[in-house]
Amino acid sequence: MISPSDENAAVALDKAALRKTAAQRRDALACASPDIAERFKNQFFDTWTPPVGTVVSAFWPIRSELDLRPLIHALYDRGCTIALPVVMGRLTALEFRQWSPDTRLEIGQFGVATPPSGVPVLEPDWLLVPLLAFDARGYRLGYGGGFYDITLAGLRARKEVLAIGAAYDGQEVAAVPSDANDARLDAILTEQRVLIMEP
Repeated sequence: MISPSDENAAVALDKAALRKTAAQRRDALACASPDIAERFKNQFFDTWTPPVGTVVSAFWPIRSELDLRPLIHALYDRGCTIALPVVMGRLTALEFRQWSPDTRLEIGQFGVATPPSGVPVLEPDWLLVPLLAFDARGYRLGYGGGFYDITLAGLRARKEVLAIGAAYDGQEVAAVPSDANDARLDAILTEQRVLIMEP
């Protein structure tokens, strides 16, 4: 019989192997899709209309991540409150700091642009989540820190949230290795389609 610790170790190894190929695939997709930011924004609004005042967490792109900035500005213009994630420490939930077009971003951990300390800290209602790969079940492959898994578990224990993976359509894989610690997404949004997960 395989023990839970052995199973978790095997999943971690499988994720590490997939992470390398998934990053290369995303790099290639980014090079091939220079106009994807506008298409992604339009696909979002074809699917959802967040109520005015909804706190939406997004992310400023690093490396070959999808560029959400046109969507972020459009959400702000439509009356949403925007927050960007900040890494606070290992095995710790993300902090979400308020953003506006006037916010001067700082470079935080892992080279991520974040609002400075001292701005309001918010609790998101909707989350746009970065990823390296996703599958049709709603599981995502992240960078390995577990920050969104911890964060989503905490948020979902307190209230209902909508977690949307933001991806190039070509980032889908047959199955993302997963265990009990992995938080499933509620939806995946790509430039071509939307996948809504069954509860």
